[in-house]
Amino acid sequence: MPKLDIKVSLQIRLVLAFTLVILLTTAAVFMLMWQATIGELSRFGERIERMVTMRIEVELMDYYISNSGWSGIQQEVEQLATQYRQHIVLADMEGNVIADSSGTVADNQYDFADMSKKTINLPRGGGPAGVIYLTPTIQFEAGFTALQILYSQIGRFFIIGTCLAVFVALVLSYFMSRRILYPVKALTEAAQKLGRGDLKQRVQIKESNEIGELASTFNLMAGNLERDEKLRRDMVADVAHELRTPLTNIRGYLEAVQDGVMKPDRDTIGSVYEETMLLSRLVNDLQDLSLAESGELALYVEDEEAGDLVHQAVSAVHTKAVEKGILLATEIADNLPHINIDFLRIKQVLLNLLENALAHTPAGGSITVSAVQSGAMVEISVADTGEGIPADELDKIFDRFHRVDKSRSRATGGSGLGLTISKYLVQAHNGTISVQSEPGKGSRFAFTVQAVKDEP
Repeated sequence: MPKLDIKVSLQIRLVLAFTLVILLTTAAVFMLMWQATIGELSRFGERIERMVTMRIEVELMDYYISNSGWSGIQQEVEQLATQYRQHIVLADMEGNVIADSSGTVADNQYDFADMSKKTINLPRGGGPAGVIYLTPTIQFEAGFTALQILYSQIGRFFIIGTCLAVFVALVLSYFMSRRILYPVKALTEAAQKLGRGDLKQRVQIKESNEIGELASTFNLMAGNLERDEKLRRDMVADVAHELRTPLTNIRGYLEAVQDGVMKPDRDTIGSVYEETMLLSRLVNDLQDLSLAESGELALYVEDEEAGDLVHQAVSAVHTKAVEKGILLATEIADNLPHINIDFLRIKQVLLNLLENALAHTPAGGSITVSAVQSGAMVEISVADTGEGIPADELDKIFDRFHRVDKSRSRATGGSGLGLTISKYLVQAHNGTISVQSEPGKGSRFAFTVQAVKDEP
């Protein structure tokens, strides 16, 4: 059997919910009033019954005193039964029936279980004169009577009031639901457009409640998606641009060899090899960046000495610094604590900073590598006396494929991923990386890593 899919809008559901609440509230109030009326009727009936019994007892006692006995009592009992609408049976103290308001006296044929019993006591210690048994000839159902009273007295007003309340609830809930659901509808429409690829969608909801927080979260999410999409497009374009030049060079060398323009000698093969090494480095950098951004970069953290890290990194670039006529110096504070790092990854960060400093420091300049303790962290910095970085470039210095000097080639300026990779590697160690620079006065890059706590 096919499933029936009926879509009911949230607005209709809210209207129905408000109406149902009012109807249930009205029904509950009516039930409470009905139950209270039943109780009052029952108590009133009990009082009436006690009063009637007392009157009948008094009149029968007066008859007994006036007539010195029960002679001729049958007629009196019938009159009392008619007057008070009771079935009355009079018996002596031995249980023998003396009179019955029904007109038939049947000794020992009575079942008094359903009748109320009252003993007639003579005044001034005269003792009991007999027993009367009473059963009302007209009995009422308290619940039905209460319902009749409620309807006759307040029922019509109750029904009219309920109808007015339902009408007002329908009108108010309709307009309130429209106001409540407007931002939800706006969010839904924006989310649908966002899902279709329109990443510029934002919602203008200025409320300080949960809907407002949802709108702010949606706008933040949309902004992040738009930014990530832009970064993705830029990255694809940048990667294509970075790959195009070495691939074009390799293709050119191979076509020249194929056409006989160049010979496949050592120089030609060396040139092709250099281009492939550039490609390999770019691919490796992209892989490291992808792993770092996704948080899947494996780290092998151990206790290491900051001094060993600095000395190894400086030794690796010492020859290049000498060739460029740049002075390399180290400043390592005494009694530095050990640091929790993946040695190879942090060495990669320091080498990236040193390579960057060497690329932007002219001959005769200097580069100083420092390591000092800063609270629970150890700060390692690379300061150079190079060309510096313009102020408007500082906030973009760690972006992928960003080069301050756009005229630099790949060979002189690197792939443009070194600082970006360094940022993610430092963040993966729960550290921070920063830059301070002034054009013409050099730059200082610094990053922090966790220091090993001393054992107590």
